[in-house]
Amino acid sequence: MRTAVNWKDYKIIDTSDGEKLEKWGNVSLVRPDPQIIWKTDKASPLWRSADGHYHRSSAGGGSWEFRRKLDKAWNISYGDLTFNIRPTGFKHTGLFPEQAVNWDFMADKIKNAGRPVNVLNLFAYTGGATLACANAGASVCHVDASKGMVQWARDNAAASGLSDKPIRWIVDDCEKFIAREIRRGRKYDGIVMDPPSYGRGPGGEVWKLEDCVYDLVKLSAGALSDDPLFFLINSYTTGLSPSVMGYILGTVLTDKFGGRVSFDEIGLPVQSTGMTLPCGSTAIWEK
Repeated sequence: MRTAVNWKDYKIIDTSDGEKLEKWGNVSLVRPDPQIIWKTDKASPLWRSADGHYHRSSAGGGSWEFRRKLDKAWNISYGDLTFNIRPTGFKHTGLFPEQAVNWDFMADKIKNAGRPVNVLNLFAYTGGATLACANAGASVCHVDASKGMVQWARDNAAASGLSDKPIRWIVDDCEKFIAREIRRGRKYDGIVMDPPSYGRGPGGEVWKLEDCVYDLVKLSAGALSDDPLFFLINSYTTGLSPSVMGYILGTVLTDKFGGRVSFDEIGLPVQSTGMTLPCGSTAIWEK
């Protein structure tokens, strides 16, 4: 497992019975996590006094309970990067800290490329990968279908002092955008994507990652330059293993570009046990 071990402003204190106890800067939160099926003792007193606790509803969804008034948003940092954190109505906070292990990988590839690098970030959310790549020296095209998420990413860029970096902010359907980029002849040296597990298209059509991921990767590969650096795909879909994603990258990319494929779970260290909580899956093709 690849573990994001370089955080200073974020940590998982403990995990038990479907929940994780976290610190986001000075704010403690308890949030649900379906992978936490063990029921170990909750020894930390923060379990009972956390600043915020997201409770799932038996009818679906859930709601936050706050024990003290929190700022609407607060900042945490990862190296040179600064992120605006705020609890949303769907348990999320606007950041997936485990992704830092992927940010570090891409930043290293960009810094050591010895040439200008152009990166395409698809399903880009609040811009963690965008900021990491831009901070490393790349030009980045950030694409997400949600206007609100793109604005949040722009706020993160401003907080990180990256507003003047060459970042294109695009609100669009990712698949349609890729197809247009290919027709326009635009090429990218690196592609990173974090597609959703499930969604609906503009015409109401159902989009399931397991059914669509191969075609999505194959389409996106058409936007790679002649000498690409990396193609990274991340997934939180339980039915899509990292090895399956790695196999897809291998079949689509290695015949044309050579290189190598790696794949694994990504995770975060848990303070109370010294073990790692698995948080998602990543497959990487790299030159």
